[in-house]
Amino acid sequence: KVHRRFLIMAKIKAYELRSSKKDAMLKKLEELKNELGQLRVAKVTGGAQSKLAKIKVVRKSIARVLTVYNQTQKSKLREVYADRKYLPTDLRVKKTRAIRRQLSDDEKSKKTAKSLKAIRNFPNRRYAVKA
Repeated sequence: KVHRRFLIMAKIKAYELRSSKKDAMLKKLEELKNELGQLRVAKVTGGAQSKLAKIKVVRKSIARVLTVYNQTQKSKLREVYADRKYLPTDLRVKKTRAIRRQLSDDEKSKKTAKSLKAIRNFPNRRYAVKA
C-alpha cells in the first residue's frame, strides 16, 4: 500500500479536466489543496528539494482546475439564460461603460411630437434647377 503523502501528482492538463464531471473536479481540487498543505509543511520542516520545486506545479494545477471549473459553470449558466430577456450582469457583454450607455439605433431614430409637427408643417423645399 502506497502512503498518500508520497503520492506524486503529474501536471494536470486543462483539456483532460474539461471532459470530467463537477464532482471529479472538486475532488481533484481538494486533493491538490491537501498536497499543497503537505508540501508547505515539508518546506517549513526542511524537506527535500524535489518537494519544494513541486509547490509551484501544484499551485498551477490548482489554478487550472479552478479555471476550468469556473469556465464550465459560466458556460452552463449562459445556456440557462440564453432564451431569457434579462441576463445577470456577469453574463452581459462588457464593452465599455460609455458604449453600454449609448442610445440604441431605435432610440436614436425616434423624434418628439414637436419635431414631428415641425417636419410635417415645414417640409424641405424643392427648387426647380435649370440645367
